[in-house]
Amino acid sequence: MTVLQGREAAARGDWDEAYDVLMKADADGLVDPAELPLLGEVAYAAGHLDVTIEAWERAHARGVQAGDRVAAAGAAVRVAMHLLLDTALMAPVRGWLARADRLLDGQEEEETPAHAWLAVVRTYERMLTGDREGARQWAESAIEWGSSCEPAACALGRVAAARLRILDGDVERGLALLDEAGVAAVSGELDPLSTGLVYCELVCALQGLAQYDVAEQWTEAMERWCQTNAIGSLHGRCRVHRAEILRLRGECGEAEREALLACDELRPYLRREMGWPLSELGRIRLRKGDIDGAEEALLAAHRVGWEPQPGLALVRLAQGDSAAAAASIRDALARPSRVPSKELPPDTDLQRAPLLEAQVEIGVAVGDLGQARAAAEELERVAARFHSKALLASATLARGRLRLAEGHAAEAERCCSEATRLWNQIAAPYEAALARIVLAEALKAGGSEGQGALELQAARTTLEQIEVEVGAATDTNVFRREGDYWLVVFHGDTVRVRDRKGMRYLAHLLAHPGREFHVLDLVAAETGHGILLGDAGELLDERAKTAYRRRLAEIEDDIDQARALEDAEREAQADAERDFLVRELARAVGAGGRDRRAASASERARSGVTRAVRQGIARIGEHHPDLGEHLNHAVRTGMYCAYLPDARAPAGWRV
Repeated sequence: MTVLQGREAAARGDWDEAYDVLMKADADGLVDPAELPLLGEVAYAAGHLDVTIEAWERAHARGVQAGDRVAAAGAAVRVAMHLLLDTALMAPVRGWLARADRLLDGQEEEETPAHAWLAVVRTYERMLTGDREGARQWAESAIEWGSSCEPAACALGRVAAARLRILDGDVERGLALLDEAGVAAVSGELDPLSTGLVYCELVCALQGLAQYDVAEQWTEAMERWCQTNAIGSLHGRCRVHRAEILRLRGECGEAEREALLACDELRPYLRREMGWPLSELGRIRLRKGDIDGAEEALLAAHRVGWEPQPGLALVRLAQGDSAAAAASIRDALARPSRVPSKELPPDTDLQRAPLLEAQVEIGVAVGDLGQARAAAEELERVAARFHSKALLASATLARGRLRLAEGHAAEAERCCSEATRLWNQIAAPYEAALARIVLAEALKAGGSEGQGALELQAARTTLEQIEVEVGAATDTNVFRREGDYWLVVFHGDTVRVRDRKGMRYLAHLLAHPGREFHVLDLVAAETGHGILLGDAGELLDERAKTAYRRRLAEIEDDIDQARALEDAEREAQADAERDFLVRELARAVGAGGRDRRAASASERARSGVTRAVRQGIARIGEHHPDLGEHLNHAVRTGMYCAYLPDARAPAGWRV
């Protein structure tokens, strides 16, 4: 295996082959220092984040040893960039940026790409930790230096500057700057990773501002680009953005499918940021009326360190636990999440808006009108500041809820009618239906029983369509065991297929469309009991554990610096990051420092379940080719399995 073969595979876009070839060459000592950046880029594209970071760390060390300060600084910045994008651990990011700063000190006579990328990563590190003034200064440097030597850094600097303008309330200028920055993404002049990041940043900014129509346009552009150009985590990020738009449009079945696929594609990359697709999955399921599924996804987001509110509070309200809902949303507003996230705005009014909207709904439900009134007034101020039609619609409905609870039916009717109109203009059927429900109550309270009944019926029809998906199939399809055979009815055609283990796994998946199941859960469901776990090795391999320990050492250094500077907020953030990594390591290391062992059963189950399911589908296809083709496309196997029917042609099952 030679580096040239790896380079050729990468040029073809065969990232897995390129990775295997380069890793073999590296093990044989054939990768020289100049080729370590290639190894890092290929590893990222193939889904090996730890190897990516390690390759750039090695490139940094080799640059230092060779006395090439600019190359060493550039490698340090790449380490920081990947840590920021995919782990959101700011303390190690600051450590690597400090190394780059020291190396570039005295090198200002010639601006280099390393200078420009240092400014980009500094911009986002400052923005994500709430220092907007510092971020603004670094964004200006990124634009200045990038314009002379690194167009990609210049483009990302422009996007960051635009986001900062928006967060400051200068929405008109911020949106104009976003459009200017978007030109770089569509120009074809940037490398794939930078192009994808520009697209992603544009959509994140617009979603955070609730500018859904423009966000949809850029999401569609990003989706077209992703089909042939995306690498690394960009496929999954694009899917999350698509899921967000589909949810807004009421196409929740397809949105759930996209969110599940995003979770699968992002697992090799994201750490705490896995909470982003998981929380989106929770929001989608909540709209579909799948309360248990929403709770499952939101709790999973919380476990990885993500803020699950307001979704989890609304789940508690739907479960009838209004006291827990009120306490949760009150706590989320009083103690906002300090977890940095590139995907969500920092601790700003825009981040508070959805929390305030939920607090009004929950406050009215529990009779705490004082709290609801304060939240409604703050939400109105946010909507007025950011000039967003969606925020205005949210604030108007919140006011309608409050006025109805206060006994002012006529004003509530006016507010809810206006909110319904605004949400319909935005083409957000779920939100419009919620507004119509409150409108119906206001009409009835004002004596217009007939009109209220009409509005309520219209709202219920819309919500039922969203919950079962527009055009969703009826239960005409059957997958039912009868003795040693399975009765299978699909599109009116009936066949019988002999019982096999794969048929039982399929039945479980078909009974829960859109839900992911770990292979061990499928085995347990089929056998009726758990299985003994054998020894398949460590939960984290040695490379991963070494990387975690390096990050911990970097965090300890950052804590020491924060204490020396008497920066309590920075110290608290670093402490939280240390706790997160310690928990992750604790999962893999037992008492006395002994490695915990993963279940060989997991890998055996993955292989066995996959084989059994595929054999079952093949057997079904022999009797019913159309159903075999449908299942081949809709059933996903692997360590996590799911039935993901196309929402545009869904199939309902009686199992």
